Amino acid sequence: MTWRPAFEAAAEAAVHRLGPAHLRVLADRLGDGWPEQALRHAVPVPGFAETAGAVLAAQRTSGVPGVEAAAYLRGLAAGHAQRSAAVRIESVWSGPSTHPVPVRATAQVLIDLVTEARTELLLMTYSATKYPPLMAALASAVDRGVAVTVLVETLDGARGALNGAEPAAAFADVPGVQVWHWPVEQRVEDRAKMHAKIAVADRRLLLVSSANLTQSGVNKNIEAGLLVHGGTAPQRAAEHIAELQSRGVLTRFPVTSRGGGR
Repeated sequence: MTWRPAFEAAAEAAVHRLGPAHLRVLADRLGDGWPEQALRHAVPVPGFAETAGAVLAAQRTSGVPGVEAAAYLRGLAAGHAQRSAAVRIESVWSGPSTHPVPVRATAQVLIDLVTEARTELLLMTYSATKYPPLMAALASAVDRGVAVTVLVETLDGARGALNGAEPAAAFADVPGVQVWHWPVEQRVEDRAKMHAKIAVADRRLLLVSSANLTQSGVNKNIEAGLLVHGGTAPQRAAEHIAELQSRGVLTRFPVTSRGGGR
């Protein structure tokens, strides 16, 4: 059937971006014959309208009947829900290794996570410097169409605890990376910090670590973390950040300020 490649690709991208539950809502509404405008806004979460629109466009141009498209999306959602229910957790460490106790290294896990991303990648860090292997992996991710978002602390937000260039400057040479921050004026508590260190790929892999995105953080220091495969934690982390962005708590970092100015 000539419709399958294009429609399958759009549906696969949608399940990674939206998650099985939201894709099932789209499938049910499509099967019920909702008009396209209503379908695009069936779930009021950031990114749903654009992703649903891509699926509907692929369905329309490929001539797939609504009932068949809905059935395919339901099956895809069910399969991914079953796969996501299986959770696997690994320990991740930076610093010296020991042969009797094999553990995965933070640097390699981080690069692998970036390399595995196909549609969406989210990184959060307090401090950041240019770590060439990570920058190369991010550039490759952008080239293959991954939406890459990085959230960083700022010199103003750190209030003297960080020195040198803005952490955002580490990503200035990677075109296509969207850099976000937590503006000081949005911080209710005095001297609150943007201190999270996580990485999320396609809402299915989540790395939570004490390591900053620096050479010392991922290689030299003794840092510890957990890599979560599947389950709801990766999706919930990405959804939480998306909600903070949609509410204006997090905002885009000015491109002209990435070079190190406050």
